[in-house]
Amino acid sequence: MRPSIVLFGDSITEEAFGEGGWGASLANHYSRSADVVLRGYSGYNTRWAARVAGRAVASIAGPVSAVTVFFGANDAALPDRACALQHVPLAEYKDNLRAICALLKKRWPSVVVILITPPPVDEDGRLRYPYAHDFSGLPERTNAAAGLYAKACLEVARQCGLRAIDVWSRMQRFHGWEKSFLRDGLHLTPRGNRVLFEEVVFALKDANLSLEALPADLPLFGDMDPDNPAKSFEDHE
Repeated sequence: MRPSIVLFGDSITEEAFGEGGWGASLANHYSRSADVVLRGYSGYNTRWAARVAGRAVASIAGPVSAVTVFFGANDAALPDRACALQHVPLAEYKDNLRAICALLKKRWPSVVVILITPPPVDEDGRLRYPYAHDFSGLPERTNAAAGLYAKACLEVARQCGLRAIDVWSRMQRFHGWEKSFLRDGLHLTPRGNRVLFEEVVFALKDANLSLEALPADLPLFGDMDPDNPAKSFEDHE
């Protein structure tokens, strides 16, 4: 059976199969080698994700080669602003990540778990696109707070021996990242999605899950024996 790559996260994962989305690009990239399975839950923090992780992956059948765990953007919402209900204290965030990863490893012992930090926050963008009916004039998220959660995510990855993608730092290396990569100060533009896609592909390659390392599902057209196509199929059984 062809393996699966599972994307588990919040709204940035839920919309990953949208036009130009990083999940859609992954599905296209691995179209003959692996199934990309979406488990995205808009608005969720790690507290809620840890409670439902088992249920979220229960219906996934067959071998799973890798899971991306992409939470923290909501946990990092400020506790005294409009999105306070999403806030999770830093220490609990780390505990929740560990619990999620432990559950995934228990379900699939050989799975490659890749933690993804929350992205940076463009506070001007959050003011231009405020949450619901927030008229406070204050951003409900800040880049400094997101950075603390990004650092915590990387710490958990190091402690648990997992791969991690520091998208918070990676995006800020580019001039004009605020508007180029974030459409509303938080969610990704097509360019932002492209950056994340490339980082995930690199992490999967580092885990020996590159396109070249995975066998194609059924023989490629160029490998078909025109005189004996049945043999071509037998060779891929």
